[in-house]
This record gives sequence, C-alpha cells and structure tokens, in this order.
Amino acid sequence: MNNKDKAIGVFDSGLGGVSVLKELVKTMPNEKFLYYGDSANAPYGIKTKEEITERCVDIIEFFLSKGVKAIVIACNTATSAAANILREKYSDLPIIGMEPALKVAADGKVNNTIVVMATPLTLKETKFNDLMAKYSNDNIVIKMPCPELVNIVENDLLDNEEVVENQLKTYYKDLNMSNINSVVLGCTHFVFYKDYMEKILNNNINIVDGNLGTTNHLKEVLREKDELRDDNEEGSVTIYNSSNDERFIKLSEKLLNI
Repeated sequence: MNNKDKAIGVFDSGLGGVSVLKELVKTMPNEKFLYYGDSANAPYGIKTKEEITERCVDIIEFFLSKGVKAIVIACNTATSAAANILREKYSDLPIIGMEPALKVAADGKVNNTIVVMATPLTLKETKFNDLMAKYSNDNIVIKMPCPELVNIVENDLLDNEEVVENQLKTYYKDLNMSNINSVVLGCTHFVFYKDYMEKILNNNINIVDGNLGTTNHLKEVLREKDELRDDNEEGSVTIYNSSNDERFIKLSEKLLNI
C-alpha cells in the first residue's frame, strides 16, 4: 500500500479526541481515520509522564500494525508529557500534537485576562509554563484545572444540563466574568462544552481551542509529502477503544455525530 492510501491514526486518553477527529473529518473528508480512545486508562491528567508515555507507545504500535501515514495526539496532556519522546522514537512518522491555544488568544493583545482550562498535568508541565511565560508579561493568564469536565464526557453526562452547568459555575464562581477577555479550552474534552460555555459566560468572551490549528497543520504536512488522498476517494472512520465496554464505541459515534 502506498502512503497516500494509508490511514491517519488519532488517539486520546478517552473520548475528548473525538472533537479533534470531527474537525479532521470535516476538513479532510477523503481521508481514512483510525481513532483510538484509551478509556480503560483514563484520565491521563493524573498519571505520571512515564505512565502516559508508555500508553502512547502502545497505541502507536497498534496503529503501525494497522498501517498509518501520520499520527495525531488528540490530547493536550499526552502531547505535553510525551510528544518529544515519541517524535524521537518514531522519527519517520509525522506526529502532530495539541497544545492549549494560548498563542491564538494572546498574540498581539495587551492587558487581556485569559483563562486557560486544562487538566492539572497540562498546566503543571514545563511546555505550558514556557508558553505562559511568553504571553503573561502583556496579559493576565489564569490557570484553571478542570479534571471533572473529563469525567462528565467519559460518563456520557454531557446532555445533563444541571450537572454540566453546576460544574462550570463552580469553576467560575470566584472570577469576575466582566474582567475575562478569552477562555482557552486546553483539553480536547472541553470542546464539547462550547455551547454551555457560551450560555454561562459573558457574550464578549472569546472561546478558543486548538482543534482547527492542529487539523490545518496535519493537512499541510501531508500536502508537502504529497500524501493527501484524492478528492474522488471515499473517506472512512474506524473507532477502537482499550475498554471492553461497548458503550465507549457507541458514545464515540454519538459525539462524532457525522
């Protein structure tokens, strides 16, 4: 099989990466995608870097056994913990990672207040703190760890308005909404909360995520390698999960909604 016809592997600690997969399918509908949700080992945000890296290696080896031309780490936490190690180990394979879209929210701005919602590990990692140091001279950057938002998605509670809104309001109860300019969704799970966020936040607050940027980056990498599938090719999505519980596959399909 030539590389053009190979699939793109996309993975996450659980189901949050489906939000990235959705953007990928929308932007590159002719491609074949394999999605792997590691729900049996979720959440990654409370694991050590070594544990996360071990899981990432296992998942990439699984993708390689299926035949892939590129990998998307659809997880900010896994990117922070393991991306550099994975790129070194699999140097012939394009590996595209995620990072909180703080640059998008802060670039060219001054005196803005920016809230970054992410997992505790992402906010603790050197990679994010270097990014934060770059932009916090001109702006106020507030770190907001939100581990419960991962659990709500994984437990299929997104449709429970009371649970979701109460949790979001708990995170924001000590902040003055009128002082916030932007909110960065620094975890792929959190993209599923956009409608709720728009409902409870001030209308003037800009909500930013990194999904489109990651998608465009991958598309450009594949274009440069002449590995984009032709427009007349039919795309596909195959979903895998480390859990034996079938509901994770069904929930992934529900979240993908295509």
